[in-house]
Amino acid sequence: MADGEQARHASERGSVTTAPSRGSPRGGWRPLPLRSGDVQLYRLCDALTELLIYGMVVFSPWAFGTTEPWSVWTMNGAGCLLGVLLAIKLAIRWLKGYRPPRWDDPPAPAGQDSQPRNRGAAALTAALAGLTVAILAYCFLAALNARSTYHPHQIRFEYHDYVPWLPHSFDRVRTWHTFFTLLGLAGSFWAVRDWLLGKTGAEERAQRRPPPSETAKLDFAPFFPARLRRLLWVLAINGGLLGLEGIVQRLEGSGHLLFLVKPRVNPGAETQFGPYAYRANAAQYFNLLWPVCLGFWWTLHRSGGFRRARHHLLLLCGVVMAACPIISTSRGGALVTAGLVLAAAFFLLLTHFVLVAARKQDRRTRWLTLAAVILFFGSALAVGYWLGWKPLKPRLDQISEGFVLREEMYDVARPMMRDYPWFGIGPGAFEYVFQLYRISTSTYWPAQLHNDWLETRITYGLVGTTLILSALALVLLRWFFRGGIHGGRRFVILMWLALAGCLVHARFDFPFQVHSILFLFILLCAILVNLSRRP
Repeated sequence: MADGEQARHASERGSVTTAPSRGSPRGGWRPLPLRSGDVQLYRLCDALTELLIYGMVVFSPWAFGTTEPWSVWTMNGAGCLLGVLLAIKLAIRWLKGYRPPRWDDPPAPAGQDSQPRNRGAAALTAALAGLTVAILAYCFLAALNARSTYHPHQIRFEYHDYVPWLPHSFDRVRTWHTFFTLLGLAGSFWAVRDWLLGKTGAEERAQRRPPPSETAKLDFAPFFPARLRRLLWVLAINGGLLGLEGIVQRLEGSGHLLFLVKPRVNPGAETQFGPYAYRANAAQYFNLLWPVCLGFWWTLHRSGGFRRARHHLLLLCGVVMAACPIISTSRGGALVTAGLVLAAAFFLLLTHFVLVAARKQDRRTRWLTLAAVILFFGSALAVGYWLGWKPLKPRLDQISEGFVLREEMYDVARPMMRDYPWFGIGPGAFEYVFQLYRISTSTYWPAQLHNDWLETRITYGLVGTTLILSALALVLLRWFFRGGIHGGRRFVILMWLALAGCLVHARFDFPFQVHSILFLFILLCAILVNLSRRP
């Protein structure tokens, strides 16, 4: 049978959708012939994308937080591979006219092509893609146009000719490393975003069936697509197991990360947690994940209620993760956890009673849900207090001294921002340039500034920082535009709280200098750009 005939029969079975005339009225362009092998290649790339995403989610924290060069380059390579798989899928869709069913396709009457996608969401996505390219180009130019290269073994800078009105860097090697890291993260972001919008085979078949009754929708319809549910399950279970390992390791007290390796920095058991050699990084990872886990439970609970018990495992994982920042004895982690608990509890309890009046709900179910939420927060705080309060309390008593020491470090670094306001000193170049600003040789020389806001401003300058913050703003605004996957207000606001907690951590620490935390942040942003209050 000819390839075109195979594609035609596959289309009749519902597995292939083509756009025969898209683009023809404007430029006379017609898609290239779609063959059955193209569809098989597309599905293979989709399956490999899913496996790679799950592998990166699991590998990232367990590989000692992805803080070693070998683990960072592994994640960078995986992210670039995701980008390649995405490029192949886009080429098949654009050049071959293949249109698989997706959640961002608006519904259309039977026998008609779907209407154009919502212009507002499309414009926002295009702007976000443009900012992604701009950030990568900014870092690429800074490395290519470097004004110097630092040689650590010789403790000297080798200076180069450069163009001063273009982005530039004081350390070409570190900036190239940052560029490839950003390239891998960009590939991960857009690959996850595109993959989540695709429909599974079961969802494609359900799309062709007659719509169920309203009662059936309420009883059986899940609130999230299958791919998003699977990804959130992997994140929650992996985070719960990571938290359990960290707690057991802390109780064991040997100071060996994952019971395997004793780190050179922070060798004591009380200064590390789980696979992280720095306990604050572990706290930042958990604080970024447990509100998402709680929001996912709430969403599944609205769909299944207490008739299905499997989703309550998410509460157990969330309790473990929410208690870990306190058990880790990280002062910043414990304070951010307390703030997130108060904000999330107030929001959920308030909306649970205010919004319930607008819909019919069984009183018994409503009170059982309230009890489950109260039990979640109470258990998390109780476990954290039981296992972590005794060593944490004296550290909290000395928190003002820690702030003073860090403010002194910030004061030394601020002249760097004033000396290079527009383009900064170059992405990744902070550590080696900081030595030039030390007051004396006895001044502390940090590898990270413990203030990601200030360090980003110093290294990327005003231009680069504006690009990064603009991209983050677009991610947060996406929910207010039509199209995509429906995201309930509770789930989305809990995700916003998780990102806000990480940004608060970044004011006094360096979560975005740790690849596993940065990858999780990017992953959550990729989920957010698919969610909408009006799908």
